[in-house]
Amino acid sequence: MFVFGFVIAGLNFRFEWIMLPNRVSWIATAVFLLSYLLYAEVLRENIYLSRTVEVQQGQKVIDTGLYSIVRHPMYSVTIILFLSMPLVLGSILSFAIFLVYPIIVAKRIRNEEIVLEKGLEGYAEYKKKVKYRIVPFVW
Repeated sequence: MFVFGFVIAGLNFRFEWIMLPNRVSWIATAVFLLSYLLYAEVLRENIYLSRTVEVQQGQKVIDTGLYSIVRHPMYSVTIILFLSMPLVLGSILSFAIFLVYPIIVAKRIRNEEIVLEKGLEGYAEYKKKVKYRIVPFVW
């Protein structure tokens, strides 16, 4: 997805298939930078983040900061990051390709929540307290 999306963005620019206005790229750049700052905040708040879905020894439920708003703020932020990248590059075609990413994240979240509920003490209560997974008032 990533390779294909970036190749299409480059080809879109080279052959001028569908060109977005420059202001779209500038707005997307601001959104990208803001989401990158939020990503850094998520990394600061949760020292247990891992590329693999696992419960680490001594891990505790994080329920403050961004984790008090949604259960998976890292995924929320990466969705914004990845959907803003093709717009920074000015490619609506690449944006359409990157729309696959939220679907991948949704599947990963379902699996991750099963693992966390079984292996992380207090996660079931946290799910009751923080109802939304990645988008407040939506999902």
